[in-house]
Amino acid sequence: MKLTLGFSPCPNDTFIFDALIHHKIDTEGLEFEVLFDDVETLNQKAFHADLDITKLSYHAFAYALKDYVLLDAGSALGFGVGPMLICKKPQDLNNPNLKIGIPGKYTTANFLLSLAYPNLQNKVEMVFSDIEQKLINEEIDLGLIIHENRFTYQDKGLMKVKDLGEYWEESTQCAIPLGGIVIKRNLPEEIQQKVNRLIRKSVEFAFANPKSALPFIKAYAQEMDEKVMYQHIELYVNKYSVDLGKEGKKAINTLFQQAFEKGIFKKMEQNLYFNS
Repeated sequence: MKLTLGFSPCPNDTFIFDALIHHKIDTEGLEFEVLFDDVETLNQKAFHADLDITKLSYHAFAYALKDYVLLDAGSALGFGVGPMLICKKPQDLNNPNLKIGIPGKYTTANFLLSLAYPNLQNKVEMVFSDIEQKLINEEIDLGLIIHENRFTYQDKGLMKVKDLGEYWEESTQCAIPLGGIVIKRNLPEEIQQKVNRLIRKSVEFAFANPKSALPFIKAYAQEMDEKVMYQHIELYVNKYSVDLGKEGKKAINTLFQQAFEKGIFKKMEQNLYFNS
């Protein structure tokens, strides 16, 4: 059986999926057709149910619930991993006309920005890797950065305005849910469980053999320093990537509850999690 699988070319995803797609583990008869895209493109594909299995932002998951259910393995949650609001020069955050570069409307980063600064609405969507340069060129006033850019922005003379991960952690005492792996609801339960098991084994293999995935990671992060690659992986791949557990699910439930209470999206009717 062949299933379509979408994830990003970022080091955390290539680290997680390397063993699975390169048959370093037994895939139990499953084959995977892999598609690489940035997370906002994956979010959009999820809204159209284009892929059998996909990475998406937790914010976007709210709009894809009718087609997808969340797996326990493969997620990116954690402490100290949140998106950051940055600038080139100090800005008055009470000014609603400030132009903010965001990595996508349906990213968890934008969701957190909406919670922390609801007055900042002048947003421009762009590929996450372009945001730093747009700030340097003064095409935008503020930038909402994710992924490895949290390690590089200071080297480019940019300044932190707010760590939105810290904002979330202080207000909820929960890990921040960034992205998860979902699978189509209409696939047999046996297949859902098998895919979850394989992703967990792939993460466990990566932890046990951390250099094994390096050629694959480097192939999709050619301009990134190896030290930054592994900083990125250490930040986003952790115990929640093996299994969400009670803590991980509490964080996700808190995210959706806050969004519902603030009217960001409607209360969920479907169950979030697959039957493990």
